[in-house]
Amino acid sequence: MRILLVEDDDMIAEAVALALRDHAYAVDRIADGLAVSGTLQHSDYQAVLLDLGLPGRDGLEVLRRLRLAGQRLPVIIITARDAVEDRIAGLDYGADDYLIKPFDLNELLARLRAVIRRQGGQASPLLSNGDVTLDPATREAGRGKVQVVLSAREFALLQALLLNPGHILTRHELEERIYGWNEEVESNAVDFLIHGVRRKLGADVIRNVRGTGWRVERR
Repeated sequence: MRILLVEDDDMIAEAVALALRDHAYAVDRIADGLAVSGTLQHSDYQAVLLDLGLPGRDGLEVLRRLRLAGQRLPVIIITARDAVEDRIAGLDYGADDYLIKPFDLNELLARLRAVIRRQGGQASPLLSNGDVTLDPATREAGRGKVQVVLSAREFALLQALLLNPGHILTRHELEERIYGWNEEVESNAVDFLIHGVRRKLGADVIRNVRGTGWRVERR
């Protein structure tokens, strides 16, 4: 999953980005509220982590404009503003969650999993297409009697497909969900990851649609 981190504090941004990448998220970071709208237009994200005290444009105003424009992407506010009025304003402006600094990174990861799950219409903490199950908290995948732990990028690829069972994702769409701006993507990277998932869970777990992309079946 690809996350946009909007945070002007370098130390906080580096710590959050490192934790996210360690848990199989691709992360792009910007530090100015004015850049959010344009960034979202040019890349495919699954959630936004939004600070409020931003240069250029305050985070609440960023959020208000996104929702007025019809942008439904999950947004978690991460801020030092702990007044009840600020929390109410953030949620009323359309935030999906509100987390006060300093926060535990594991709590942030759990809240992020929850908002992405809700966005995909999933009530269960496990993702499944009726054949394969995937636990985002542990990166464990199961199929029949087989239970395996996936690498971070294998997990990111299978998660993207399981959030859209039956839907074909192109090579570019998969790369968008797995890699951030500054990460080099080799030409056969997606093929290599798919081979790894198939080796662990079975050759037919991910279907190739010739000339288009890949999908997992909806069972």
